[in-house]
Amino acid sequence: MNRTLAVLAGALVLITTACSGSDPLGGSSGGSAAGTIRVGSANFSENRLLGEIYAQALEADGVTVERQFGIGSREIYFSALEDGSIDLIPEYTGNLLQEIDQETTATAADEVYAQLQQKLPAGLIVLEQSAAENKDAVVVTAETAQQLNARSIADLAPSCGQLVFGGPPEFAERPYGLPGLERLYGCTFADFRALDAGGPLTVTALADGTVAAADLFTTDPTIADRGWVVLEDPKDNFAAQLVVPLINEAKATEDVRRTLNAVSAKLTTAGLVDFNRQLADAAGGNTVESVATAWLAANGL
Repeated sequence: MNRTLAVLAGALVLITTACSGSDPLGGSSGGSAAGTIRVGSANFSENRLLGEIYAQALEADGVTVERQFGIGSREIYFSALEDGSIDLIPEYTGNLLQEIDQETTATAADEVYAQLQQKLPAGLIVLEQSAAENKDAVVVTAETAQQLNARSIADLAPSCGQLVFGGPPEFAERPYGLPGLERLYGCTFADFRALDAGGPLTVTALADGTVAAADLFTTDPTIADRGWVVLEDPKDNFAAQLVVPLINEAKATEDVRRTLNAVSAKLTTAGLVDFNRQLADAAGGNTVESVATAWLAANGL
């Protein structure tokens, strides 16, 4: 779904729910109350967990929080930030920059962050970026990598015309998705299967051979557990994607900034992998709330 269609879809939800007198994102109508921060998230578990960490950390400092998790793709929740339906969301720098500037060529972490600070719409700011990174990646099974002698996307390119690729619906149109792979690597897949955002549908499709390559997140422990191969990206199709709080500037008081920056200072890439491993452990009984609480306590937050 391109951004225009996603925004129109979101607008339809807003209109429909407005007629029923309720807020489509779960809060009361009429915008955020003074002093209340509406924390949103995308619709995958890692982002929900990061949103919960933000929410619990703010609550511990006396801030009133409303949770509006699982909103959907960036195309939808970014519009919610712009219209004030939500105030704060955990973001990933490179993909966020490409959402607001599809012509950007920035890929290095510091350059991406600098451009974000310059190009975000008025009223939205990013706070300090963390060291934690979760990148999109083209992933194949070890068998496929061996069969095609592929260690990089460039190696895969000659075979793309015979392969089916799987990923979230928006990957078909985002600049770093299929358009980027075609532009930088000449890789045009035989077919694209719209699945989910690095979730069980994508994992299952790659495991059972429904797709030969897939867009997965580098912090997904399934990749290492199954011995799958993250193909190298020598032409930097995927920019740096460091976790960063994206917030309504009017809500970013000094206390709020201090709290969220303290969270960012403690986040690591290894920590994101561990988060996802805990959430995937059904037998462990872990929840987004319990994992967030334990992490905040362990890090003195």
